[in-house]
Amino acid sequence: MAMERANLLNMAKLSIKGLIESALSFGRTLDSDYPPLQQFFVVMEHCLKHGLKVKKSFLGYNKSLWGPLEMVEKLCPEAGEIAASVRDLPGLKTPLGRARAWLRLALMQKKLADYLRLLITRKDTLSEFYENSAVMLEEEGAVIVGLLVGLNVIDANLCVKGEDLDTQVGVIDFSMYLKNDIDDYRSEERNGQIAAILDQKNYVEELNRHSTVQGLQGRVESLEKSNSKLIEELAIAKNNIIKLQEENHQLRTENSVILMKAQQRLEIADGDLNCELDTYKQSRQGLDEMYNEARRQLKEECQLRQDVENELVVHVSMKQEMEMAMKLLEKDIHEKQDTLIGLRHQLDEVKAINVEMYQKMQSSDDNMRQKNDMIARLEEKTNQITATMKQLEQRLQDAERERASAEDGVRKFKQDFTNKADSLQKQIAQREKQMMQLETDLKIERDWRQTLQNELERERETIAQLTAEAQQINGLKKEFHRLQDENTQLKGICEEQEQALEELGCKLSEYGGQVWLKDKDATHCKLCEKEFSISRRKHHCRNCGEIFCNSCSDNELPLPASPKPVRVCDTCHALLLQHYSSDGS
Repeated sequence: MAMERANLLNMAKLSIKGLIESALSFGRTLDSDYPPLQQFFVVMEHCLKHGLKVKKSFLGYNKSLWGPLEMVEKLCPEAGEIAASVRDLPGLKTPLGRARAWLRLALMQKKLADYLRLLITRKDTLSEFYENSAVMLEEEGAVIVGLLVGLNVIDANLCVKGEDLDTQVGVIDFSMYLKNDIDDYRSEERNGQIAAILDQKNYVEELNRHSTVQGLQGRVESLEKSNSKLIEELAIAKNNIIKLQEENHQLRTENSVILMKAQQRLEIADGDLNCELDTYKQSRQGLDEMYNEARRQLKEECQLRQDVENELVVHVSMKQEMEMAMKLLEKDIHEKQDTLIGLRHQLDEVKAINVEMYQKMQSSDDNMRQKNDMIARLEEKTNQITATMKQLEQRLQDAERERASAEDGVRKFKQDFTNKADSLQKQIAQREKQMMQLETDLKIERDWRQTLQNELERERETIAQLTAEAQQINGLKKEFHRLQDENTQLKGICEEQEQALEELGCKLSEYGGQVWLKDKDATHCKLCEKEFSISRRKHHCRNCGEIFCNSCSDNELPLPASPKPVRVCDTCHALLLQHYSSDGS
């Protein structure tokens, strides 16, 4: 075991030294395919695996690096972000893959040496995972951790998601560390360069520690600029929605005109049917065909009206979807304004504008209800027309019964015809006169049929116009889909802003001392335990960092970190008032 520890220490020295020298000569950010970096991770994996205890599980016996590395999260809260990121990676299925991902993320964060230093100081914790003669429990582990400090001068950008970390084979390539005499001379010069670079790095880190507050202020200003851009984009989206509402209003007016024309045509058809009933008393021939033609036209008109009503329903549903999108956008903007209320009070004007827009939307909803009432009245009129059509059919049935009775009388007349020869000649003369009248009636019916055909051609022309209007409606649908895509883009921007605000809350929590709870971790109010919804929004307490509803956090008090009054919960409000009163006394 002592020989193994010495060999691992020598390999760690070679790999770390070779990685630093090659990275400085490379002069760019390192990626996952860089061979010295890959060999460094293999050597670190062997060092961490040395002396691991075998753990018994349901599937057998195994050794896992993830156990001791996962303990770093408890020793250093800053490592919790890396551990959470490793657990959330979808492609990792084994503990070894999670440990490899953890090493890469810690190197990119430039805190690998700090995390392992905290780990080796806790011998009691490591004894649960390692044997007594392991590298991590001996002096060689402290030396390796000290060598890792030099890696802070390296910038690495590693893509952990795309790599197959579960199945990689960790084999050390010794050919990379075989050097000649010329390389030995050059190594001394490089050591001097590395020492100078380390001094520069320490100086830059000191400067960065002093400039963190300025960086936060710049980030707050950038967030305010992005929020103003988001508000402008929302105003543009609202203008587009207003234009769509105006176009919808025009389409509704055109629809009402079409319904009026259809009603007039139904009235004309009703008058034609009355004329047809008058002519039916004189002749029954050809009446069934004319009635069927009129009934078919009536069905076509009803179908046309049904199509128009379906288009109207589609437009109403489109308007409802746009209203829902508007409500969601307003909800997102209100949440952004609540989080930035302690920084800028200028967003109150935007809230007033949103209220005015909501009132305008309510007025447009009232107009829509009135138009829906007009459509209902039109439907009642069409029902009355259908009722009159049923009455006309009943009258036709009565006429058919009268015709049947007349035919019975004709049969009786034929039976008496043999006894009344003289009266038969007179009846024949009368029949001839009736034939002449029927011929004249037939000419009239032919003229009337010609007029019906002309009207049918005009109806076809109107149908062609309606198809053109339907094509225009399809164009409006495409415009609506384009606006939906823009809406999804705006939602993406809002989500990015929410992530930036959460990061800002985490930074403020680090400097303020309180834990800033994330929005996704809270589903109920901590005080009243009511579930959050669209009407019951989330609010952060600026003192304790927890999330409450509006009724449980409707208080404002100045805090030591913020001289201006900010939002606090009821519990913190009572405690702060007691504290201020005790200080004043």
